[in-house]
Amino acid sequence: MASQFLRTKSIDKLLAEAEEPERRLRKTLGPWSLTALGIGAIVGAGIFVLTGTAAAGEVLQVHSLLEAPLLSVVLHGRHALGVAGRPGAGPAISLSFFLVAVACGLAGLCYAELASMIPIAGSAYTYTYATLGELVAWIIGWDLILEYAVSNMAVAVGYSAYFDSLLQSFGLKLPPKFSEPILNSSLHFTGAYFDLPGFVVVMILTVILVVGIRESAGANNFMVGVKIVAILIFLIWASGHVHPSNWKPFLPNGFQGVLTGGAIVFFTYIGFDSVSTAAEECRNPQKDVPFGIIASLIVCTVLYCSVAIVLTGIQNWQSLRNAAPVANALAAIGLTNVERWVTIGALTGMLSSLLVFQLGQARVWFAMSRDGLLPRAFSKVHAKFRTPHVSTWTAGLFVAIPAGIFNIGTLADLSNIGTLFAFLLVSLGVLILRRKQPERQRGFRVPWVPYIPVASVLCCLILMASLPVETWLRFLIWLVIGLAIYLLYSRHHSEFGREHPTKLSQGTVVDPGLSAR
Repeated sequence: MASQFLRTKSIDKLLAEAEEPERRLRKTLGPWSLTALGIGAIVGAGIFVLTGTAAAGEVLQVHSLLEAPLLSVVLHGRHALGVAGRPGAGPAISLSFFLVAVACGLAGLCYAELASMIPIAGSAYTYTYATLGELVAWIIGWDLILEYAVSNMAVAVGYSAYFDSLLQSFGLKLPPKFSEPILNSSLHFTGAYFDLPGFVVVMILTVILVVGIRESAGANNFMVGVKIVAILIFLIWASGHVHPSNWKPFLPNGFQGVLTGGAIVFFTYIGFDSVSTAAEECRNPQKDVPFGIIASLIVCTVLYCSVAIVLTGIQNWQSLRNAAPVANALAAIGLTNVERWVTIGALTGMLSSLLVFQLGQARVWFAMSRDGLLPRAFSKVHAKFRTPHVSTWTAGLFVAIPAGIFNIGTLADLSNIGTLFAFLLVSLGVLILRRKQPERQRGFRVPWVPYIPVASVLCCLILMASLPVETWLRFLIWLVIGLAIYLLYSRHHSEFGREHPTKLSQGTVVDPGLSAR
């Protein structure tokens, strides 16, 4: 059994399986469609919310050790309890966004190299299967399902609130019974019947994803265009109301404030990894996927920094600690029409994030099923649309139904820890393949190896340690559930598990495309 856990799947075998006619996906995406997918995943409503929070800072009441960051508990024990202030970056929040972009860029470069070598659906799951073995691949695949699902559940719930807000600006309002989850974050009944807008929007996007990748990319391109226009409207109109005095002092809380602001906004950047999940549907993945990952990070950095500069220029940074800092700042200077565009931009940002993450989640189900770790039904490809329709419908229902029942915003950190864990393993994968297969063709190469992958690993570990103990416990529970499923089902149905036990224990390679290391 231990031998099976460590066995890796050869890259040649992965590439060959992707070309099998019955499981071959349609290849229609180019570099700009991939870039739009990355922007769609990264730029959501967070650009209009977390910018103000990171500038003004937070005051958190930590009532138990479970709510305290893991690193604080390790270093300070019970002294981690009490009021934990997080000083804001002030006008230097634009510097925070830039530094975080550099940190994410480290992981992005690692993703780009592996995606150019292994242009297969599944992203980090597929990369770890080729580098770290079957058990770690299962763990990261199970982790990615959690990352994408929890993130989209939270976005779907938030979409209902923004949608209702937009309707109210036109004098309309949704019935509360059908616009709120049945249970709140404390698992108490709200009196609502079901969060219908959140459910409906996920299912509409699911239909688009089933119909085809070209149609999905087209819808995402349109939504990305709308939210970029909304951001540009904000930048153009609000820049005329900038008062340079609001930028002084630029570093009110020193460089510590910049770092704290960076920790708050880091999670606005996660999502570029979803570009690699669509690698199998690219016309030229070796070049286009690295381009899409890097270009989307650059574009999003420019947008985030620009919004931060203008926002802190029109309002004093200390007044931005609220749930809608951009909208409130626009209302304060009398730009109510621009405020409406910001709301539309936030809504389309949520829609494009939902679309891209649902696409990514379905591709993970598809890839794991093709390897036998999940039931084979999930790797079926629609005869007409050439999309993994079973996994797409399953992923849609897996998100839409809980989004109508639960308000799971408090579980959003599970998405964060899952993403960081994936970043960490991908960075390790670059180091492993550089050592084991240095001769293999790479469409893109990470510069300054091993320094950049090691720096990426360290950044991930530090940020993971800053998450609450409670998040770590929930994450471990999810992994234990996944390990039980693997031991009871997946290991018996994988390609390695179906081999003869004696050959497996001896590490014999039955299929020349499968490697035992």
